[in-house]
Amino acid sequence: MTTETVTLSEAAAKRIATIVAADADKQALRVSVEGGGCSGFSYKFDLDQQPANDDIVITRDGATVLIDPVSIIYMAGSEIDFVDNLLGQSFQIKNPNAVASCGCGTSFSV
Repeated sequence: MTTETVTLSEAAAKRIATIVAADADKQALRVSVEGGGCSGFSYKFDLDQQPANDDIVITRDGATVLIDPVSIIYMAGSEIDFVDNLLGQSFQIKNPNAVASCGCGTSFSV
């Protein structure tokens, strides 16, 4: 699987770089898919020190995102974005595989 299967928006890359720069022990944002949530699956966001041997590593403008091989199956073709609007600030994943999602923006089904 190639790193082109998931892309990072410019806004997301800037926000990730800012967050990681504030924590000397962390190097990247880890995005994973877990069972559960309102619609069946949910996204989880964590800071991580380094990639695992089998991680997909996505970089843009000094930001690094790590995705495990199981999660990438559910995220293929997605874009990770960062939105700052009247409702607040959050990472959002625009996933073409999701047939339904919930209002919280972190839960989806395929």
